[in-house]
Amino acid sequence: MDPGFIIGAPDVENIYDIPLNFEEQGLSGKILNKLSLKPRKTDLSNWKRVVEKAKEATEEIKIALVGKYFATGDYTLEDSYISVIESLKHASWYHRLKPRLFWVDSEKIEKEGVGKLEEMDGIVVPGGFGSRGIDGILQAITFARENKKPYFGLCYGLQLAIVEFARNTAGLKNANTAEVDPKTSHPVIHVMSDQEKKLLNREYGGTMRLGAWRCKIKKGTKAFQIYRKEEISERHRHRYEVNNKYRAALEKEGLIFSATTTDDRLVEMMELVDHPFFVGTQFHPEFKTRFLEPHPLYEAFIQACYANKKASTKNELPVEGNTGSSGWAL
Repeated sequence: MDPGFIIGAPDVENIYDIPLNFEEQGLSGKILNKLSLKPRKTDLSNWKRVVEKAKEATEEIKIALVGKYFATGDYTLEDSYISVIESLKHASWYHRLKPRLFWVDSEKIEKEGVGKLEEMDGIVVPGGFGSRGIDGILQAITFARENKKPYFGLCYGLQLAIVEFARNTAGLKNANTAEVDPKTSHPVIHVMSDQEKKLLNREYGGTMRLGAWRCKIKKGTKAFQIYRKEEISERHRHRYEVNNKYRAALEKEGLIFSATTTDDRLVEMMELVDHPFFVGTQFHPEFKTRFLEPHPLYEAFIQACYANKKASTKNELPVEGNTGSSGWAL
């Protein structure tokens, strides 16, 4: 073996150090040479700058991820939401902030209440399926809405935010998603009619809305303020949709459907007025975030979390208790 092609891969503090470590050893040049390709100039200055920002960040923001796919026994399944985790890190580092992420099991909230969320600077409800732990997630959403805590709902997080708002603000008692309760009197979240027959026959293939879809954004909304454009494209992976029969009733109570598909047939985003950041998306913005270019929604959420932290520090007494009691900290 040519010793010139031996590349060291030592342990690093941050996974994003790895490309820098390899390039310092001339890995890309060695590969090009081996393949008889022309050498190319390499400029990782932007990458290096962001890595340095991450290392220099000292001011923490605490973010709770509320869900139900976090653990098996004593083991934390971090990779269940790895794209969400990395997106939060990218956006935090961009602002020289150090994200401290806490896993909060929604089933524990059902047993112990939402006290674990009081010291958080923001709350995220990521995607998911099924009925287990739903009541705990709904309690967390109510807490975020009533206490002006920055909230970011991703796919299922949007759907359950709609359910919570319908029940507790719009007066639609027992409102639910048809995924959890197919017989609910107010199915504010349901499957589209062209998908329902397939589901009844257990034909699950082809029943999800997948891939990139164009969305139009309503002017004057927080979504428009964040994206700064009227039309976007985002990636999807879900089966259930907001029931259009309830859109007018929910909007009347202050909920804003800030983005829809270009034909206005399907809801893509929701938000609340008179709240620092309460945003839900049917799509998954974490699928398009980049290390050097945080997704604008994640960036806006992190900014809201930081503003919440500053406001809490200025106007409130510190919350007592052990930080680690909120779950598994990253």
